[in-house]
Amino acid sequence: MNNLIDLSRTIPTPDPGLTVAYTPITLPMAGRTPLELRLTAPAEGEGLPIVLLSHGAGPSKYIPSKDGYASLAQFWAERGFAVIQPTHGNSPVGGLSPDAPGAPYFWRERVAEMTTILDHLDEIERQAPAIAGRLDHRRIAAAGHSFGGFTVGLLLGARLQGESFAEPRISAGMLLAAPGRGGSDLTPESAARFPFFDVDFSHMTTRSLVVCGADDNPHFTPRGPEWHADAFHDSPGAEALVYLEGVGHGLGGIAGLDAKETETEAPESLEATKRLSLAWLCTALGVDGDAWVNATASLEGPAGALARVTPVTGA
Repeated sequence: MNNLIDLSRTIPTPDPGLTVAYTPITLPMAGRTPLELRLTAPAEGEGLPIVLLSHGAGPSKYIPSKDGYASLAQFWAERGFAVIQPTHGNSPVGGLSPDAPGAPYFWRERVAEMTTILDHLDEIERQAPAIAGRLDHRRIAAAGHSFGGFTVGLLLGARLQGESFAEPRISAGMLLAAPGRGGSDLTPESAARFPFFDVDFSHMTTRSLVVCGADDNPHFTPRGPEWHADAFHDSPGAEALVYLEGVGHGLGGIAGLDAKETETEAPESLEATKRLSLAWLCTALGVDGDAWVNATASLEGPAGALARVTPVTGA
């Protein structure tokens, strides 16, 4: 029950089920402190598809960690997915020392943390007894918001100075308000500060969904909200672009309710983000082949005021 939503109810979604959560799950990483995770999954069911959720680098102290994005992670888990959330190296609350190599952004370490999760799925199940034997290690998606979208883009095949970080165990990915092209598309200050944003999306071949806020005003570039859609236009694996109307970088509140990252609290847009993202995951990972078609078709009705979807040409 949510008294704050109305239009978004017309976007079809499965009924929620009970979930279980384990935190902190810890995984060893050579030469540094262990990686901490949160796992949220359905209390029942077998062959659960997996979503790795990569947090952003926002202004809050705790939201950029395994403890953020609760609304989004919980929504997916209540409807059939095992959601794994790492606390990345750049997290203020649980990340690496600011004196460590790669500080302060630890962009390479973030990629390594995601691959470490994939390397240790059996260990994750061992530390989460109610989940043991119930994860489908063959159906794995990655989703990331903001800087997390940058991380996921690399895992999906985007290249940086010709270097590939592609992770073949990930079969689908979602970029939520992710950075666009770097280099000359950035302000001179941002180009100097974030040279690693200069990625080439043309090698991002893993199937993906790109989600943007129609009112997002990125301060890294003189371009407007369309900057966050670059991965859709440049990558051969992109399947669709979603614009959420009336919201900016926080997409209505996915990082955290009442958080600094949520510049616009918009329950309707937040619910649309959750429902549309879930539908795409269901179709991409073979849970429900009709989920995405049915969800986008619903936008021809009242929910069309909340979002618009652009498929790839010919799709």
